[in-house]
Amino acid sequence: MEIISIEKRAFETAMARFESLAEKVQALGNRYGKKGIKKWYDNQDACLLLRISPRKLQTLRCNGTLPYTRINRKMFYKPADVQNLITKQN
Repeated sequence: MEIISIEKRAFETAMARFESLAEKVQALGNRYGKKGIKKWYDNQDACLLLRISPRKLQTLRCNGTLPYTRINRKMFYKPADVQNLITKQN
C-alpha cells in the first residue's frame, strides 16, 4: 500500500473544486431531471417485443434499420424506435 501525502492547501483546493462540480451537477439535475428518464430497451427486451432472434436484431442494427445506443458493451434502444419498427412489420 502506498501513502501519498499532499499539502493541506492543495487538499482544500481540490475539495472546493469537487464541491463546485457537485453543485453544478445538482443544478443540471434539477433543471433537466424533471423531464423524466424514459426506459430504454436492452437486447432481450427488443427481441421479445419484436419477436426476433438476437442475430436478426444484430442485422437490424448493422443495416441501420434500428437505431441504438451503446454504453460500454451493452446496446440500448429507444422505445419509440422499437415501436416504429413494430408498426412497419405489421
